[in-house]
Amino acid sequence: MVRLLSVLTVLLLCLASSTAAQTNQSSVIAPLAPKSLLLDGAAAGEAVVVVGERGHVLKSVDEGQSWRQISVPSRVTLTAVHFIDADYGVVVGHDAVILLSQDGGESWQLVYHAPEAETPLLDVHMHSRKSITAIGGYGLYLDSNDGGSTWAAREFQPIQLNKTEVQTGYADTFVGDLHLNHIAISKTDRWYIAAEAGTLYRSDDQGQSWLQLPSPYEGSFFGTLPIGNNELFAFGLQGRLFYSNNTGESWQRIDTGTQATLTNALVLQDGSIFVSGYSGSMLFSNPDEVDFKLNQLERRMGVSSSIQLKNSDLLLLGTGGILRLPLERLIR
Repeated sequence: MVRLLSVLTVLLLCLASSTAAQTNQSSVIAPLAPKSLLLDGAAAGEAVVVVGERGHVLKSVDEGQSWRQISVPSRVTLTAVHFIDADYGVVVGHDAVILLSQDGGESWQLVYHAPEAETPLLDVHMHSRKSITAIGGYGLYLDSNDGGSTWAAREFQPIQLNKTEVQTGYADTFVGDLHLNHIAISKTDRWYIAAEAGTLYRSDDQGQSWLQLPSPYEGSFFGTLPIGNNELFAFGLQGRLFYSNNTGESWQRIDTGTQATLTNALVLQDGSIFVSGYSGSMLFSNPDEVDFKLNQLERRMGVSSSIQLKNSDLLLLGTGGILRLPLERLIR
């Protein structure tokens, strides 16, 4: 399994290793694909596209009521998807696979893959129709400035913001080997990367250079959630959730009431913060507050990603496939 040092591997235990043959084969249309392991989703205009194991790509045009699987030119596990608008989207996955769509996810073109490296891509962000950044295992960092036609690998060499404040013992010794798990962009165009071994990074110049931020613990981070101008949440193993009001330069730990690994977070339409993870754990805070209340899904599925639909309902993606959750059913 590819996330050798990350508890997020639990979500991938049922998968076989990727191979070059799987990269070059078209995905198989599977009737039970909506119930398979699904790892990420994104809005494509009024539609929603989700991705997961065995090259599964599914699209819904009716608020998640029904799903149609789209054939793509790969059978590897797909880990992340992002759309910049209703038409242009990108998907990444194992074997450093990158797929591009220009028609709202109806068709996909394989634009990059490197199976010989045996390195997964774990997240992707489309800044515009031309500019895309993809990150992944062992410090893999790829940029495209021509809409995905060509890709350049960059050596990821962040500079420590304040060496005396960095509390992790790992970053100095093998920063190039760290898995880069998640990339997020704030409204003020600051970029953040969450990585393993207690490492967090920030770029103030649209990814041209990176700062290593002080870390509040040594465990893996699976994501950040920038809100407002300077506020930021970071989350990871054993229910760890941290809050910063100064762009990650200092941190406050938040009591979550759970030991479950937290894997994703989003700002809901009413300004509330929603965080979810393993064992069906869900955390909520009211707008403008950092006091979270714990709730739990009866199914206790491991949630990898979540999306809020136009009608305010939530789509939860993970080990149980797709769970559509009406917002009124959530206890706050």
